[in-house]
Amino acid sequence: MNNGDDLNGQIAALLRDLAAVQPSERSGWGYKRAANSVLELERPIETLLQLDGTLEKIPNVGPKSETVILEFLEHGRSETVEAAVAKGGKTSDITRRRGLRSNFLSRAQVLDALNNESLIGPSLSDYRGDLQMHSTWSDGGQSLDDIAKAALERSYEFCALTDHSYGLPIANGLSMVTLAKQHRAIDLLNRKHRGQFRLIKGIEANIRKDGSVDMTAEEREQLEFILAAPHSSLRLEVDQTSRMIEAVRTPGLHVLGHPRGRMYGSRAGVQANWDEVFSAAADAGVAVEIDGDPSRQDLDHTLARRALSAGCLFALDSDAHSAEELEAAETAIAHARLAGIPAERIINCWPLARLLDWLRVKH
Repeated sequence: MNNGDDLNGQIAALLRDLAAVQPSERSGWGYKRAANSVLELERPIETLLQLDGTLEKIPNVGPKSETVILEFLEHGRSETVEAAVAKGGKTSDITRRRGLRSNFLSRAQVLDALNNESLIGPSLSDYRGDLQMHSTWSDGGQSLDDIAKAALERSYEFCALTDHSYGLPIANGLSMVTLAKQHRAIDLLNRKHRGQFRLIKGIEANIRKDGSVDMTAEEREQLEFILAAPHSSLRLEVDQTSRMIEAVRTPGLHVLGHPRGRMYGSRAGVQANWDEVFSAAADAGVAVEIDGDPSRQDLDHTLARRALSAGCLFALDSDAHSAEELEAAETAIAHARLAGIPAERIINCWPLARLLDWLRVKH
């Protein structure tokens, strides 16, 4: 599956192009909202074309955006967008943005991958819990009770709470004092849901430029689960292989989170020899993450397939900042299915007891 098969993704990209050439950010919001609505459609957009040549109503898609959609469906291009880009004087920036949208799945593609019985990989029923999410203790909008309620509604056995560490103050990273208070709150929640659901005491540590993480070994030992991810130097066009290899060799690290730190249409993220990084992660027994946040999708299925060949374990996560965003785990599962990753290689698919044993051994 590639972006060329996905008209939803191609049309959303055109609407993003149109948003980017508007005279102000405010004037581009409407096109961004339309693009997001197209990406979130659960059906291929061509199936919404009616006999009279109009579209079924799509939320947030107004007449101008509909014109772009109809042009593309009829001609495979949009004169409206082409004229706006030519007039806007941002051709080089638009070209750059277009190069940063590869291997992102629309919601329709996610559902197709989940329902495609010919694909090898985890099913929704194999998935036992989400191992990256954020709460009101850090930069999220969900309480611990919200997380437990939403997880139980999805029949999860466990989740890991991975608020940001203190080295990322921009995301309201937790001090060790605050983290201790959070752990007491998690203990209370786990007693309340004993036998039904377990919230694992985790952290999203920050990978510094030199590959070290922003928590000491002693601090890391106070947690059950350590996920580390890069949050800086994500736009540098230099090789950072050594940085990422240093990171996966961190004692006690369980998961390398959103390894590139890429963002849809915005940045490519860390540049590295990923085959070497995956080999180092496999040697260290560190799982690599497929982050299902629609704007991240990192790793995507093409890189995940290479990580599979290198012998890696995987974590498939939502990176949710609200209960509604837990659905993003389905995007990660879809990438895993497209990459052909067996459920046995995915730590989210393990029974809780096996997962907890693995976490302790890694410490």
